Amino acid sequence: MDGFRIPTARVIPKSMHRFRSISALVVFLITASTVFADRPNVLLICVDDLRPELNCFGKSYIESPNIDSLAASGRAFHRHYVQSPTCGASRYTLLTGLYGSSSNGALFDRAKRMQKDSGAVPPSMPAWFRKHGYRTVSVGKVSHHPGGRGGSDWDDEAMPEMPNSWDRHLLPAGPWQHPRGWMHGLAHGEIRKNAKEMDVFQSVDGDDSIYPDGISVDEALRQLDQLSAADQPPFFLAVGILRPHLPFGAPAKYMKPYIDVELPPIPHPEKPQGKTTWHSSGEFMKYNRWGRNPNDDEAFATEVRRHYAACVTYADAQVGRVLKRLEESGQADNTIVVLWGDHGWNLGEHAIWGKHCLFEESLRSPLIIRHPGMKRAGKSTDGIVETLDVFPTLCELAGVRVPAFVQGRSLRPLLENEDAEGHPAIAYRNNAKTIRTDTHRLIVHKDGFVELYDHRNPDAETANLATSDNRPDALIEELVGQMNQRLNGGN
Repeated sequence: MDGFRIPTARVIPKSMHRFRSISALVVFLITASTVFADRPNVLLICVDDLRPELNCFGKSYIESPNIDSLAASGRAFHRHYVQSPTCGASRYTLLTGLYGSSSNGALFDRAKRMQKDSGAVPPSMPAWFRKHGYRTVSVGKVSHHPGGRGGSDWDDEAMPEMPNSWDRHLLPAGPWQHPRGWMHGLAHGEIRKNAKEMDVFQSVDGDDSIYPDGISVDEALRQLDQLSAADQPPFFLAVGILRPHLPFGAPAKYMKPYIDVELPPIPHPEKPQGKTTWHSSGEFMKYNRWGRNPNDDEAFATEVRRHYAACVTYADAQVGRVLKRLEESGQADNTIVVLWGDHGWNLGEHAIWGKHCLFEESLRSPLIIRHPGMKRAGKSTDGIVETLDVFPTLCELAGVRVPAFVQGRSLRPLLENEDAEGHPAIAYRNNAKTIRTDTHRLIVHKDGFVELYDHRNPDAETANLATSDNRPDALIEELVGQMNQRLNGGN
């Protein structure tokens, strides 16, 4: 024990402990603020049932000045495809970066898995950004249920659709009483009870707030003001816009441009022959249609299309309100902006009025990305991309580590050069799955039946090459292999 001495205990005054704690906190906050200062904000705008029915996507009869302006300052992806032509399944992929089921309950099923073993479920995109210092807020319809809760009226706090993802997940229901009422609301608080008693379209005089999006975007603006205040961490704000979802209701001022507009003819309006993913448009047909059917009533089909267009212009106005407030906040130059449509919508093509099929019109939707320091802004790209790619893209643009579990690819090459190559897109619905390449679409049904369409041919998705005398078996085999490899975790 020679030479060994037990050191005398040193008593540190409580005031010194307090000083050291405060000092450590100050150092942490200064360090954190320095790190966060280099991180751009994220503004994600999700629009429901929006096909590429926009001026900036080549539809010159549509008035969409605000989305057009965003495209002019960013990159419009003219061949973006969703993973599933239905709200819940498509949003599952956007918010998780993973392939999933084709069920609208995909996110709620994920929440149930998290209850059993949260460690076995990869974090969502907002949860990942939250983990990396972001304040995450959702307003409107971002996940499948507006406001992100379950229960009979979709407002049960004990049933979050996306646990541990949002600091605030908001949906002001206003006169529509609750999120379920808001979701299918018409003017002045009309709630869908029996769909047969609710008009399939409507246009009523009044300001934006007489329809559901008006009040939810009011809340989005309040949240944007709070998130943009000085000394706040970077934000991840998701704003979900309902229109042009059914029923097609918008203030009359948005209908005016379309009252007398001449619409182009509906391409391939006939019901397809043979086996396809065609359906009888049940979501649309269950509403009050005054005894009319757009498939055999051209004048009524035109009225439906005009009301859809009015809803697009109403949605565009809401996008404009959000983008204007972002500019006023002083944060626009430090914010990544993404506008994403959750799927397309058939407006009479293949005699379908709705989504839920694996035809081009239901799977293709708008995607626009703008980021700080962007080069070659305003140039659109025809490279094929998919919703799966949004999660890794946002991580890379924000300087957040891309998690190993995501199954998409960063779109940064296409953001830097609009002529860069895209990649095939995968989708699925019920008992069928599909791959879209630069030239073809292959659909494989659960029973093995195959549809193959050549998009270089004017007949496109009306002539099934797989049932022709010259069936291209080698190409079918190649595309089936690519699709299965992707769905089984390969790239």
